Amino acid sequence: MIELEGVPELIDPVMVAAFEGWNDAGDAASTAVAHLDREWKGEVFAALDAEDYYDFQVNRPTVWLDNGVRKITWPTTRLSVVRIGGEKPRDLVLVRGIEPSMRWRSFCNEILGFAHELGVEMVVILGALLGDTPHTRPVPVSGVTSDPDLARTMDLEETRYEGPTGIVGILQEACTHAGVPAVSLWAAVPHYVSQPPNPKATLALLNRLEDLIGLRIPLGELPEDARAWQVGVDQLASEDSEVAEYVQTLEEARDTAELPEASGEAIAREFERYLRRREPGQGPGQGPGLATDGGDASYLRDPSSGRTRPPKPEQPGPEAPPEQGGAEQPPAPREDAEGDTGQPGDAGEDSGRDGDG
Repeated sequence: MIELEGVPELIDPVMVAAFEGWNDAGDAASTAVAHLDREWKGEVFAALDAEDYYDFQVNRPTVWLDNGVRKITWPTTRLSVVRIGGEKPRDLVLVRGIEPSMRWRSFCNEILGFAHELGVEMVVILGALLGDTPHTRPVPVSGVTSDPDLARTMDLEETRYEGPTGIVGILQEACTHAGVPAVSLWAAVPHYVSQPPNPKATLALLNRLEDLIGLRIPLGELPEDARAWQVGVDQLASEDSEVAEYVQTLEEARDTAELPEASGEAIAREFERYLRRREPGQGPGQGPGLATDGGDASYLRDPSSGRTRPPKPEQPGPEAPPEQGGAEQPPAPREDAEGDTGQPGDAGEDSGRDGDG
């Protein structure tokens, strides 16, 4: 039994989780949860025991000085709670950590224990994967679930994925077996600029989360960061004709595939989001948008070969894993209608190559 002290009774709580590592291309998902925690001033109430779940030779602790006193920060997963006021107050339980090295079933059971004790009504897990998507287009974000009823009522895809999975896929299935409604939101990060940070993909995830749980999320400087990021990647791409040609190929393939999406429903969804952003009381920098800070040429480098031009991978099918790392590919992503400027950041070897359905 998990005993929680000092945590008030929560109002219609939703748990939002993200994990650094295989499921977090460009650090887009973990940065999104960190943004929620920062903007809403989350209060940490629990941390999982690092000894139980992490290999410290893989995820090493860090040493730092606090007024001359040496201290150690251990890799772990922390839970915090934020209360959103307004006419319809609601609480979020934020779970942010690193994909565990071992004992995944125990890890998920412990997370679910907190969810049960806090009365969590739904779990939303954020992830990001590397994909064949151009940085110049809105970031595709797919919402998937294992629950047929939830898929029908919330306009989500029912996952059909089979193959290797990460902690996102394991936690979603654990929720399903425990009878807890669970949804995974996946942002597709351009594989040729996968190095973090990727504010455009983070922004796309937050926009989709906003639609899913019916809360208005303060975006702060994210839209400006996303615009700056795209400008920086545009400049780097323009300096290499082969890269520019490759991006154009991706754009043409994307535009052709998405012609049927220019439907009345898609246009209405985008217009509704625009109207929400125009509501009174919105602070500066909270409109739709994109971003980043220039960057060096490593953005456009293939990490495995060192070549400036990325290899042109085969197009994966809706159930096939992407080329990078044999990770999962969720069902055909749906573009986040407004301001999704999903730019990639050059992902490292462990930087999230997965898209669990």
